[in-house]
Amino acid sequence: MAQHTLDLVAWRAAFPTFADASKYPDATVEMWWVMATAYINDYDNCLISGNILQTALNLMTAHLAQSFTMIQSGTTSAPVTGATEGSVSITLQAPPSKNGWQFWLSTTPYGLQLWALLSSLVVGGFTIGGAPESQGFRRVYGVF
Repeated sequence: MAQHTLDLVAWRAAFPTFADASKYPDATVEMWWVMATAYINDYDNCLISGNILQTALNLMTAHLAQSFTMIQSGTTSAPVTGATEGSVSITLQAPPSKNGWQFWLSTTPYGLQLWALLSSLVVGGFTIGGAPESQGFRRVYGVF
């Protein structure tokens, strides 16, 4: 199983928002890559491998980079639907999502792309174990 690594030049070319090495130093991007590998395993496996895995890791790194940039600038990750000044009240609208993972990914454009990529890989779902006839219309040895 091959391990994927960060190619900074290719990553910066794919995500020009982070092309400025003085604003986004190599060490910081590498830290985000390490964080990305905590969410997505960086070794090829039976579900995701090759260029698709590299793309997923790059998108997760960009998602983390955008998230940290938003946090540092004080930007919210959800649309503001209402705000008051006296007694300070802010109403945020959560994007439609089924769980916290989907909500978190939907907070940046890179996360949405990653969500779409990962969703397309498991459209039909997958099973582990069970009888071989579960994989087809006929039972083993052609019997119905």
